[in-house]
Order: sequence, then structure tokens, then C-alpha cells
Amino acid sequence: MDFSARYVALGDSFTEGVGDPDPARPNGVRGWADRVAEQLGRDNDSFGYANLAIRGRKLRQIIAEQVDAAVALQPTLVTIYAGANDIFRPKVDIDSLMEDYDAGLAALRATGAAVVLFTGFDSRSSKVFGTMRGRTAIYNELVREIADRHGASLVDYWRFGEYHDWRMWDRDRMHMSTAGHINMANRVLDVLEHERLVPTETEPGLAGGSTAVARAGRIAALRENAQWVREHAVPWVVRRVKGTSSGDGLSPRYPELTRL
Repeated sequence: MDFSARYVALGDSFTEGVGDPDPARPNGVRGWADRVAEQLGRDNDSFGYANLAIRGRKLRQIIAEQVDAAVALQPTLVTIYAGANDIFRPKVDIDSLMEDYDAGLAALRATGAAVVLFTGFDSRSSKVFGTMRGRTAIYNELVREIADRHGASLVDYWRFGEYHDWRMWDRDRMHMSTAGHINMANRVLDVLEHERLVPTETEPGLAGGSTAVARAGRIAALRENAQWVREHAVPWVVRRVKGTSSGDGLSPRYPELTRL
């Protein structure tokens, strides 16, 4: 797979890097895509990386705003994950959405770039998001068909059992923690058949996730659940009722090819 020169990452908060904070970087996050880019470009002075992902973006927004911009950068590698923010809406026509996804993938593959897709996560461990499990399974099957049709590679997030450990998740329980992003970077590097990340003493390992629910007693767990509802669940619902997004006003983190 030729991914050695220009890597462009497309998507929503998953790819932007939400849950992996780094105040020194654009939008205050790092994320698995940055980590993959750092590893791919470690011994390649000509390597360039762009990240066009913006939190809250739905699938059609990603196709409309990011695909043409990615094509203009003449990528040799593209990763794209889109659709999660559509699945969690009250109503969604998954078949229609995936037709647009298919067209976007065709445009990306026409550049000659290697393309990597993702299935959605199996949310059976979540009492809140587990209700969307059936929708995600349908979405995943269609993603697999698109990947086969266009010769794209697949990171099968649905089958990654390690993400049923709450330490892989940020305190909002919606985005991966730093540990989750590091693990996802290695999963992507595995698909690319590239050397994995080398752990460092400064990385938080599995300590960055929401561990209290997994380890606390009943009363403490109820207290944390109440706090989560106030700080994360309610604002999430309000944004959907109002038609606003956490990404409103944000720009892509790395709109042009850069070297981290």
C-alpha cells in the first residue's frame, strides 16, 4: 500500500481527535490520526499530513466539505469515518446516506489514493447508545460492501473488544480517551501493515478514561451518572433539538499538508 507521501484524514470528532487533549495543537486535541501521521512520517522528510475532520459533522457534510478538499491535496492515503452523527438522530435513511458515501469513496479512489474505512463501534455496553446497535449493524454491513466495491481497506471497530473497557473512553462516554486513541492508532497502523507506536513513559496508558463507573460502589456510580447527565448528555440532546453542533465555528485542524 502506497501511503508514504501525503496522508489526509476526513471525518467528525472521532478523527479530529476529541477525547485526546493537547492544548498546544489546533482545536486543543491530538487524536489517533495525528499519531498515525507521526508514525508514518517518522523516517520520511517528504511526508505531509492534513486533517480536515470537524466534530459534529454528519455524513453528507463530510462528503460536501471534505472530499473535494482532500482530492485537491493529491493524497496517497485517505482515512474516512462518517455516519455516526447521523445514526444517533431520531430519524435516518441509512440506505440513502450510504449511496452518498459510496459516491464520495469513488471520488477519493479515483485519485489513486489508498483509502481506509471504519465500521461503527458495537455500543452494547452502553445503556444510552446501545439502543442504536441495530442501526450501526446495518451501517457496518453497507460499509463493508462499499469497501469491497472500491478496494478500500477496513478498520473493523465493531470487533474491537478492548473498547468495552471504560478506560478506553473519555469522561463524556461518547469519545475515546487518550488510551483509546493510542489503541486506535495502532489498529490503523496494523491495517496499513506499518510498525506500531512505541509506548513512552509520558503516555497515560489506560488511566485516562472514565473508570469511576467501572470501579465505584453503587452510590458513587449513581453520583457520577448524574454528573454525566448534567455535563454531557443534556448538552448533547439540547444541541440536537436546536440543530446546532459542537463543531460550529471550528475550522479543520490541518487544512494543508504539514509535517507534525
